[in-house]
Amino acid sequence: MAAHWAPDSWTKAEARQLPDYPDAAALDRATDQLKSFPPLVFAGEARNLTTELAKVSESKGFLLQGGDCAESFAEFHPNNIRDTFRVILQMAVVLTFASKLPVVKLGRMAGQFAKPRSAPTEVVDGVELPSYRGDNVNDIAFTPEARIPDPQRLIRGYTQSAATLNLLRAFAQGGYANLHQVHRWTHDFMGRSPWAKKYAETADRIGEALEFMAACGIDPETVPQLAQTHFYTSHEALHLPYEQAMTRQDSLTGDWYDTSAHFLWIGDRTRFEGSAHVEYLRGIGNPIGVKCGPSLDPDALLRMLDTLNPGRAPGRMTLITRYGYDKIEAALPKLVRAVTREGHPVVWSCDPMHGNTVKAVTGYKTRPFERILAEVRGFFAVHRAEGTHAGGIHAEMTGQNVTECTGGAIDVTEQTLADRYHTHCDPRLNAGQSLELAFLLAEMLNEEMAERRRVAA
Repeated sequence: MAAHWAPDSWTKAEARQLPDYPDAAALDRATDQLKSFPPLVFAGEARNLTTELAKVSESKGFLLQGGDCAESFAEFHPNNIRDTFRVILQMAVVLTFASKLPVVKLGRMAGQFAKPRSAPTEVVDGVELPSYRGDNVNDIAFTPEARIPDPQRLIRGYTQSAATLNLLRAFAQGGYANLHQVHRWTHDFMGRSPWAKKYAETADRIGEALEFMAACGIDPETVPQLAQTHFYTSHEALHLPYEQAMTRQDSLTGDWYDTSAHFLWIGDRTRFEGSAHVEYLRGIGNPIGVKCGPSLDPDALLRMLDTLNPGRAPGRMTLITRYGYDKIEAALPKLVRAVTREGHPVVWSCDPMHGNTVKAVTGYKTRPFERILAEVRGFFAVHRAEGTHAGGIHAEMTGQNVTECTGGAIDVTEQTLADRYHTHCDPRLNAGQSLELAFLLAEMLNEEMAERRRVAA
């Protein structure tokens, strides 16, 4: 257990990006209620995820983390959960089949509500109101009443997270993830995507392999892993009163775990030295991530790793890089070299979304798909040059047929962004773009694995 730590020790440190509740007593009543609720995830599940991530840090796996930029109450629907889940399944199948590596599936789901903001207020048509901070804080509607932080939204966020997790567990363990269903995971609207055709070809080859295995007596009845999968959840640990209320002591080990998700991460705006968010996360047993952007100095990162993972436990730390397509190859090597030199076991993951946000001429925020791909290529190029493992991808994506990021095989243009622009915060990859990204990743992973085999020989 972390020294001199308690679930509320963060309150003595500097906390940024927390909402300003006008009624502190109402917040206390809401968090007291949350403390009495059952955990959403269990300590043993978080430990299992740490074990799987440890293999990724040893170049024996790949981390696929994806889901909503910000979950919403309005779009909460089982079909939306199912569609995002099956796109992640499709991406994982493509990556596993190409690289022959196990893929750790981690959703930005069942708790990704709170959002950091660049400014505490926003101005529309000369009217200034508090910024929207996610559906578990306030409402996206631009009215004075909607923008008042409401603690009861934390209760609703918990309830939606519980329902989402219940459905995800059913999908993962109840037969939907059965590899024999691999053809059925394709979305109907992806018919004209060339990547859908390529996926179908991959699915055909998997089907042939499964038929051969069945003839040898290996089927879902004898090998349950063919019919189910492990699926974990994650979100940014931003709303510390909520996270504290969901922190429980494991009866088996005595360690503290945040039971709101299997994996939590610290954002680029809250990872400064002396941060309340760093103080909170250093004490929980969950695997955790740190967003690493252009402002992060190598020495500061090493001090943070010493704080968050003093025992250097493999699988504990994931470093999620977010630079922008034109900065990553110049900036990332110094971090990789510093971490490698000091011997910290980490998973290196690429967030190609947040550094590539632009405003279209139509006024919509968007992310050009070619820039996203360029950052991924730069990420792999750096790790190939440094001899380290490009271990993961962290993408904001959805299974819906949205038009939020421009480009891709089914070309979304700036003029068509308005057709299906549904995000509550930042633009997301749609199902076709996500699958296209998976094939690019598979190609690069193939090259990395082939190079490792060549060096080993």
